[in-house]
Amino acid sequence: MRRNIVWEGADQLHYEIREIVGTARKLEEMGLDVIYENIGDPIQKGEEVAPWIRDIITSLTADSKSYGYTATEGDYETRDFLAKHVNDRGGCQITGDDIIFFNGLGDAVSTVFAFLKREARVIGPSPAYSTLSSAEAAHSGYNHTTYKLDPENNWMPDLEDLENKVRYNDSIAGILLINPDNPTGAVYPPEVLEQMVDIARRHDLFVICDETYAHIVYNGGIPCHLSKVIGEVPGIAMRSISKEYPWPGGRCGWLEVFNRHRDANFDSFIQTLVNAKRLEVCSTTLPQLSIPLVMGDPRYREHLDHRASVFAARAVEAVERLNKIPGVRVNLPRGAFYLTVLIDPDRVESFKHLPMKKDVEKFLAEPMKKAAPDKKLVYNLLGSTGICTVPLSGFCSDLPGFRVTLLENDDEKRLQIWKTLADALTAMLG
Repeated sequence: MRRNIVWEGADQLHYEIREIVGTARKLEEMGLDVIYENIGDPIQKGEEVAPWIRDIITSLTADSKSYGYTATEGDYETRDFLAKHVNDRGGCQITGDDIIFFNGLGDAVSTVFAFLKREARVIGPSPAYSTLSSAEAAHSGYNHTTYKLDPENNWMPDLEDLENKVRYNDSIAGILLINPDNPTGAVYPPEVLEQMVDIARRHDLFVICDETYAHIVYNGGIPCHLSKVIGEVPGIAMRSISKEYPWPGGRCGWLEVFNRHRDANFDSFIQTLVNAKRLEVCSTTLPQLSIPLVMGDPRYREHLDHRASVFAARAVEAVERLNKIPGVRVNLPRGAFYLTVLIDPDRVESFKHLPMKKDVEKFLAEPMKKAAPDKKLVYNLLGSTGICTVPLSGFCSDLPGFRVTLLENDDEKRLQIWKTLADALTAMLG
């Protein structure tokens, strides 16, 4: 073409969680039975949405209101309901005007970074969640700037690393965190969150916290929302119903904005997000209308507690099996529903390739040739056992390993997955 039409940040858009699916689908066509452990979709892994939640959603389809537009920022009653929930926790107080709905958090993330000034960077954790790290990198045209999560300290943020990077890089305008964390399953206690907010306060930054899994906390994790510790610092919490109901196909997420009017520049940025949303008119109506009915139901707390206990048991079950393998380290997750399997760097560089069918081996030869060491291991694991995981290098990390979910609902099948993984890793790394 006579003009280059490709966006400067296009080469930063990577989502390994989904990219590996294309490879896995091709292998299925070759006759390989694939077990998808790459993506956090509870429905795909057999979880049934509670009948009473389904009944509420079904009843809404009979209400003509659910077929119309909402206000651009979201349904008024739903936003007021959510604001009251925030205020009831104590901490920063908001109104319904401080909540903006999107078609899932992917839409929210894309909008936030698309309208952030290109020179303004947001530093995030490593390992990172690909949607957030890729969106931030793409908006700037450079690699995502990260601070370390420390596996020796239960994946807590390395606050000294964060402080130094913020102090010596004045392009950093915001701090991003994920709590509970994806992919590590870490849950940050209040004192850690307070220290991160204090760094933002002292360096005049804003804070973004992805709270997708805020109500999936277990194994001794201490749940703490950003609103409790944000003080007077400008901040954004990202929330969703995808993993809680769970209803990932509902594509319904929202931003909770804190201290919008305390900083004129931050206020202008939030108004830009609202103006951009107006170009789309609004987000999908029906999922929004369900929120006060589902979350306000007395059965919802029991629903959340039950799911947390299920994932707690599965986390223990997996860690007990995988931590026995020489060269493997797994920290016990305390939130979300993922497990990060770390592999000794020397062992991953020289892992023993497991046998694969000839056509599978031939198909994987090219992508494995160019891949990071842990990605080579993951592809060999996929080709030999059919288990599809995500390499840690795909999470903006230089620590080798992979992420696997805790979502398989069939107890027998899930135990077989852990056994197959343990046997395969023992053979690969022994």
